[in-house]
Amino acid sequence: MNNTSSSTVISLTDKGQQLATRLVALGVATHHQHKPKPFADQVQTLFSSGERLILICATGIAIRTLAPVLADKYKDPAVLVLDEHGQFVIPLLSGHEGGANDWGRQVAQVIDAQLVITSAQTYLKPRYIAGMGCERHCPMPVLRQLLEETLLLSNLTVDDLSAIASIDVKQDEVGLIELAAKLNIPFHTYSAERLRTVENQLTQKSDIVYREVGCYGVAEAAALIDASSLFNNQQTTPELLIPKHKNRQATCAVARIYES
Repeated sequence: MNNTSSSTVISLTDKGQQLATRLVALGVATHHQHKPKPFADQVQTLFSSGERLILICATGIAIRTLAPVLADKYKDPAVLVLDEHGQFVIPLLSGHEGGANDWGRQVAQVIDAQLVITSAQTYLKPRYIAGMGCERHCPMPVLRQLLEETLLLSNLTVDDLSAIASIDVKQDEVGLIELAAKLNIPFHTYSAERLRTVENQLTQKSDIVYREVGCYGVAEAAALIDASSLFNNQQTTPELLIPKHKNRQATCAVARIYES
C-alpha cells in the first residue's frame, strides 16, 4: 500500500485554484499546482511517486490521465476528484486500501461537501485493531511511537483504534498493558494456535517467530483475530489494512473490519 502523508491538489480553472488554496490552508492537502505543464506528465509523475492527489477537474480527465500509470489497489496512492465549486468529493482510486474513502470523508467534512463513494460497504463504520508484538520489557514510549507511525500510513491516529491485540505470552507485557490503558482501549491476547488460523492472510511469515512462539506472525495475526472476535456479529470479514511494520524492539500491524 502506498499512502504517504504528502498530498498535492491539482487545479485547472480559476475557481478550482481558489478551492485548492482553501484545501491547503485547511490542512487536508500539503501542496498545490495550478495548470501544471505538461499536465499529464506532471500528474503521472506525482502519482507514480506515491503522492496522494486531489484533482479538481472532470472525472473523465482524471481517468484518462491516470490510466497509463495505474498498478493495483494495493500500490496506487489515493486519488480524490472534486468539482471546482467544492460541492462533491469523489474517492476515485484506492478507496479502501489506499485510504481514499477516509481521506474523502475528511475533505468533505471540512469544506461541507457531499461525499460520493461508489465502492462497497460505504454504509458501514470501519473499526481498527492494532496487533503488536515486542521484545520482553519493551518500554511503552517505544511501542506508542511505533503504533503512531504505523497508523499514520493510513492517515489514522490512536483515537481511531478499538483495541490492541497480541499473543498470549505477552498477556503480562507491561509496556503493552500500559499503552492500552493510556489510550483507554482494551488489550486482548490469543494463543499461538488461534493465531495460526489466519496464517494464509499474513503478508510475511517468519520461521524464527514460529520457532519462538508457535505461529508465523504475531502482529498481523493478532489484529485480524481480534477484529473478528470483537465484531463477530457482523456480516463482514476483517482485512489487513496496514501490513507489519517494525522497529528494533517491536512490530505493529492494523486490521480493519466494518460494523453496521
